Amino acid sequence: MHAITAQRIFWKKSSYSAANGNCVEVARLGARYLVRDSKNTSQSFVGFTLVGWRTFLKEVKSNRQP
Repeated sequence: MHAITAQRIFWKKSSYSAANGNCVEVARLGARYLVRDSKNTSQSFVGFTLVGWRTFLKEVKSNRQP
């Protein structure tokens, strides 16, 4: 397994980020999608395969409040 360094990752803040700072950042690195807490950027992130990413998004969207 290769180590992932921060300088190789371009993070994008979610367009649904709240004004109070509750938000996530997403990055794509090769075939992986990465998610991290934008308030704790030095902490770990979660990585998904394409199938896992699609499943994650589907689950998040199904739990939205009207």
